Amino acid sequence: MAESPGPVYFTDENTLGLGKLLRRSGRDDVLYPGHEHLPEVPLGTLDLDWMPIVAERDLIVVTRDRRIRTRPAELRAYREHGIRSVWIGAKQDLGPPAQVELFLKHESRLQREITKRGQGPWALAMSPSGVRPLKLRGIY
Repeated sequence: MAESPGPVYFTDENTLGLGKLLRRSGRDDVLYPGHEHLPEVPLGTLDLDWMPIVAERDLIVVTRDRRIRTRPAELRAYREHGIRSVWIGAKQDLGPPAQVELFLKHESRLQREITKRGQGPWALAMSPSGVRPLKLRGIY
């Protein structure tokens, strides 16, 4: 793996297992709630509390929470903080090992989308068929 400039991804509590498995595999570009390098986001931190911190650190959120980008307060936070996120999933619920497999399979496409889209707010979906944009109500 090429050396990264620092953490790139934030896996929320819905994808905590994904974040931990990626870290255990040697990845140093992933943080999650409760990680020692992210002390301001302990386990149990509410979405609206971690969103500005993650945005300030310029991290891309990886989540399974479909509603995070549609609830009025979270949608407002997307706009205000320029949140960039990737919803990872499939028709059936994926456990952490399957999430890791899916993430690694499409990570190069994800990196191209990150570069293409630049600053947020934006949201993508990663599924077995690939990576595609998601609509953010009132944004695009």
